[in-house]
Amino acid sequence: MSTETDMESFDTDVLVVGSGPAGASAALFLATYGIRVRLITKYGAPADTPRAHITNQRTVEALRDMGVEERLMREATPWELMSNTTFCTSLAGEELGRVPSWGTAPDRHADYVLQSPCSMVDAPQTIVEPILIQEAQKRGAKIRFDSEYLSHEQDADGVTSRVRDRLSGHEHIVRSRYLIGADGARSKVADHLDLPFEGPGPVSGALGIIFEADLSRFVEHRPSVLYWMLQPGADKQGVGLGVLRMVKPWHEWMLMWGYDPAEGPPELTEDFIRELAVQLVGSDDFEMKVKSSSPWTVNHHFATTIAKGRVFCAGDAIHRHPPTNGLGSNTSVQDSYNLCWKLAHVIRGTARPSLLDSYDAERAPIARQIVERANQSIADTGRIVEALELTDTSDASVLDEHLAARKEPGEKGERIRRALREAIAYKSFEFNAHGVEHNQRYASGAVVPDGSGPEEFARDPQLYAQPTTRPGAKLPHAWVTHLGRRVSTLDLGGKGEFSIVTGIGGEPWLKAAAALAVERGLTLRPVSIGPGEEYEDTYGTWSELAQVADGGVLLVRPDLYVAYRHATAPASPEEAHRLLSGALTAVLG
Repeated sequence: MSTETDMESFDTDVLVVGSGPAGASAALFLATYGIRVRLITKYGAPADTPRAHITNQRTVEALRDMGVEERLMREATPWELMSNTTFCTSLAGEELGRVPSWGTAPDRHADYVLQSPCSMVDAPQTIVEPILIQEAQKRGAKIRFDSEYLSHEQDADGVTSRVRDRLSGHEHIVRSRYLIGADGARSKVADHLDLPFEGPGPVSGALGIIFEADLSRFVEHRPSVLYWMLQPGADKQGVGLGVLRMVKPWHEWMLMWGYDPAEGPPELTEDFIRELAVQLVGSDDFEMKVKSSSPWTVNHHFATTIAKGRVFCAGDAIHRHPPTNGLGSNTSVQDSYNLCWKLAHVIRGTARPSLLDSYDAERAPIARQIVERANQSIADTGRIVEALELTDTSDASVLDEHLAARKEPGEKGERIRRALREAIAYKSFEFNAHGVEHNQRYASGAVVPDGSGPEEFARDPQLYAQPTTRPGAKLPHAWVTHLGRRVSTLDLGGKGEFSIVTGIGGEPWLKAAAALAVERGLTLRPVSIGPGEEYEDTYGTWSELAQVADGGVLLVRPDLYVAYRHATAPASPEEAHRLLSGALTAVLG
């Protein structure tokens, strides 16, 4: 922990710029770990528009580790209402097909349930940000609204940031050990670091219109968070088609429609918005109240370096992409989950600063991966137009003709029907990309390779999660029991500390861990699984997933990633101490 001298030298240990998912979660993680953290945002309040909403299992796991999963579940739209992603001409019009989504299909649901103790939920930023900020404040984080980051300078000991109070106009200095730039797609921090970016940047424009209207009669029988509309011009710009996105069932919505950024957005008058909403609903028999409307840019941009010295960037500051696949806020929270335990250990003095180099090594490849995946999903939507044997949808009469052709007997009708089924089914790479969410593998100085060859995936690695205890992979979830009560293996670690997972025959590992914890001044939580041990493999699933002998060991990082594994029992207590000590030295220095 920070000493009294440190507290006199620094205003805070970590200054976080930005209160979106990356920044707010960073404040929560650091405060929970007992680190002094100050968050500043130029805005006067948390998000007032829903923006990101899909919250995947991995993100919920991180929030579960922080003890806020239950609150999130109470306020979010539950998993079962996320299911029927629908492609149609309008809500009241013809359906082209549906994609059971987010693991709700019978043939996919088990994959999701087996992978995690957590469910997916739909939680807009208007729900998530206040939860993160309020919980961070409860744990000691200092939150400053209306505080605008202006610039920073870093030196060998810390970072000096210049901040403006937007209410008074007064400028002041904040001295911190480290700085996290989580200030969004127009990040000043990333710009001041001169981070290198790749990708074409802005690729199209989209309108985001939030409105209230009771549309339950159109959708209640086919609950979903997304309804995609194939209408004249819908395939141009934006996210590939017109969209009505559920914000709150079934009376609050976001309408998305593309525009050409070269021409600029249309004037968002009341008449224009009403006409567009009627067009997508397919009826004018509803009342609506517009809450907000604004144009935004669909980006294809990622940083290839995400940190320099004592300054780190996270979230949209380093990965800028469309909302397809629901990866944005999830990746942002996971950036912070990866970074903050490392900052905590370095600040406490239980790790060398070199540990922080692993943040760039581990998360920069993920930034590239998810930006490419999200933009590919827009391109994949074009398959639907192609299935109708169209090059575009600009001519309404031609579009109607080809839509009618899919209902006709004969070779052409069969060809179109088959192609359309395949094109819609292919959207599972957007709506059931379980592997994209869970198969993130790390290679860095914070992971000790065990000599395993390249990982082979039994199924498509984008669609299907593959649990493994390979170093650099997330610890697999399995239900074990403690005093007869069910508990996830993911609940046996985390909380900002390392854990040691072994079984019968692994007592030397536990003794070595206890000694090393004293030597290094850190916590190494002992976990032993097996008959008669503290945790029992009652269901027999852990033994199938562990990939080590009962007397082998896993060293699990605070972010629930495997840092090191040894497949067999040690030859002696001395060997256990030597091997674990070497692993900790490799990871922590």
